Amino acid sequence: MSKPPKVFSVLGLPVHVMTDYPGWLLERLQKGMGTHVVTLNAEMTMQAEQNPSLAQAIKSAELVIPDGAGVVLFLQWLRRQQVQRTPGIELAEILLREIGKQGAGTKVFFYGGAPGVAAKAAEYWLAHIPNLFVAGTHSGFHSQSEAEQLRQTLAQIQPQVIFVGLGVPRQELWIAQNRHLCPQAIWVGVGGSFDIWSGAKNRAPAWLGNNHLEWLYRLYKEPWRWRRMLALPKFALKSLVYGLTAKEAIGQ
Repeated sequence: MSKPPKVFSVLGLPVHVMTDYPGWLLERLQKGMGTHVVTLNAEMTMQAEQNPSLAQAIKSAELVIPDGAGVVLFLQWLRRQQVQRTPGIELAEILLREIGKQGAGTKVFFYGGAPGVAAKAAEYWLAHIPNLFVAGTHSGFHSQSEAEQLRQTLAQIQPQVIFVGLGVPRQELWIAQNRHLCPQAIWVGVGGSFDIWSGAKNRAPAWLGNNHLEWLYRLYKEPWRWRRMLALPKFALKSLVYGLTAKEAIGQ
């Protein structure tokens, strides 16, 4: 098996750094090694400071990837790592394509989003990857009884790859609480990816993402997010303080 990823701390949370996240996950999938994948960004990092359960879920995950620009810049500037941003949606897309190429009957499940969105996202991928085996889909809006039925369904059909699009922190907490239902599965929190795949929303232009400005596009499209975006300057300030403190410690 390929070497395990290097682990670095970003304001107390682990981030795993390696060159081939999809390849590493596909190896674990073949070996039936259950894995929780967290796509870490600045907003989630700040939420974890106020939410011990979220922090614990992130620390317990087998793979935490640098999804957000803030996390990437922290690793580049303060940890001196040659790391590239790995958006969760792109990691999920690569996994889906590779699973389709293998054609080995790997069962995939889509859970989350508004009613009908997960199903449309699955339809999108089935149209692009005919060999894909979608074992089921489920909306993220449901009653308590429907939630219990979902858990029973997962335990029964045992999907090997489960994409959970409930948003932060709900998806991370839900995976941590329910991954025992399918202990050999790869569980990936994908945020709003279902909305993109279903056509309900558009992703930011590539040039914005390449320049670490995807958050600006989200704010433009969804102005109500401004309160959540306040986490970005908080993260930047804490990173600056950390950097200065680290330099002082080295000087001593």
